[in-house]
Amino acid sequence: MGVIFVAMQIPPGKKIYFSSDNHLGAPTQEESKPRERRFLQWLDMVKEDAAAIFLLGDLFDFWFEYRYVVPKYQVRVLGKLAEMADSGIPIYFFVGNHDLWMFGYFEEELGIPVYHRPQSFEFNGKRFFIGHGDGLGPGDKGYKRMKKVFTNKFFQWCFKWIHPDLGVGLARYFSVKNKLISGEEDAKFLGAENEWLAQYAKRKLETEHFDYFVFGHRHLPMQLPVGEDSVYFNLGDWITQYQYGVFDGSTMELKKFTP
Repeated sequence: MGVIFVAMQIPPGKKIYFSSDNHLGAPTQEESKPRERRFLQWLDMVKEDAAAIFLLGDLFDFWFEYRYVVPKYQVRVLGKLAEMADSGIPIYFFVGNHDLWMFGYFEEELGIPVYHRPQSFEFNGKRFFIGHGDGLGPGDKGYKRMKKVFTNKFFQWCFKWIHPDLGVGLARYFSVKNKLISGEEDAKFLGAENEWLAQYAKRKLETEHFDYFVFGHRHLPMQLPVGEDSVYFNLGDWITQYQYGVFDGSTMELKKFTP
């Protein structure tokens, strides 16, 4: 068995919550505000019985941390997350392909650990493999090459020397143009045999057992069996789906948030 990153016994009446792909700020700040308010309502709801909260990436449509500057938007979300972390609720943040340039702000200012790779967790004896999901599985070689550039320290160093007004503005423009925000391509179910994250989970099971694989990135809510006792969940998004995952200590399910 591989290393379990965190093991937790969920107290009675408590739950583990999962959310992904909010893409706050897209396509514009004004158009994003209703979705931001909806997400804040969800956070207020889950804080009442959350044993832990997992945010699986692309919370922001673009994020870059300069040494003394971070994007000025979504302050209410950052404040709410800080409030919840300060209250003792563990929050785990996994970077996505839109907000992978995180260099310590969440840890230092909000008290929220940030992870750049999937991790193994155990809750009430159930084993979870959790991450954003980008770059996993077969195919998508173009994106995998692009990710190597974006995670390259030299490229990051070069970008930080662009004035934030120009750098962030330019990056946001190309981020919104990304096909993921359109939702059209990712609204299509490819079939269980062609879903690359399901294929990734099946290969992972050849060497290690997990009860649940939980990913985002795909923008399509899914619950697919990948083994005799293993299920792959994709959380969908908060652009049109407003889906989230919840584990009550014995079972995992997807739900839609309606304020």
